[in-house]
Amino acid sequence: MSLMELIDGKLAASANLRNEPVQARSTARLTALLDAAAAAIDELGYERLTTAMVAERAGASIGTVYRYFPDRIAVLQALAGRNLDRVLSSVDRAVADRRSTSWREAITAFFDSYVDAFRSEPGFASLRAGDVLDLRPATGTSTVNSHIAEVLLRALAERFGIEVSAKAKFGLENAIVIQDALVARAFARSPRGEAAFLESGRSLVLSTLAPLFD
Repeated sequence: MSLMELIDGKLAASANLRNEPVQARSTARLTALLDAAAAAIDELGYERLTTAMVAERAGASIGTVYRYFPDRIAVLQALAGRNLDRVLSSVDRAVADRRSTSWREAITAFFDSYVDAFRSEPGFASLRAGDVLDLRPATGTSTVNSHIAEVLLRALAERFGIEVSAKAKFGLENAIVIQDALVARAFARSPRGEAAFLESGRSLVLSTLAPLFD
């Protein structure tokens, strides 16, 4: 999946950019704009983000922002797309890690990487992969969490022989919703995450999946 790809219909968030970056310099400029947006969201929340904030924090002109993004929603879509790429990369790492010798260990590693994103990725706790917003095309039927569940199920099937089925995907999506809700709650009042909610999240995710995968 590319940096800017949105779920549903494989529509890329970069389709909402006024100019697709094709050179390293343009890509670096776009990265700087997204980093600036993430920093602003980290401090103020995604609801208050403006294109002017992005320009100021990136040390760029407002014209530079509008060269790539038609409006603030496009900024949020692009940042959510980048965050989604990073979540999916963590899926690959967690399942492929040879230290994970069972689906339980792989799911736990994915859970822990999600927690780490809350701690280390600016703005991730507020925006995540766009799952706190409805950034899908109006005609779409998929969701961020169902897309993550699909990718995770394919990886688990390849590594551990988990059966690919609608029931397994639905169970994984439920587990991901639980994970997101409890991790978000853990970080609501603590920059490091309240341990009780994180432990409860790990336990509930595994107990949700055990009847399907054991």
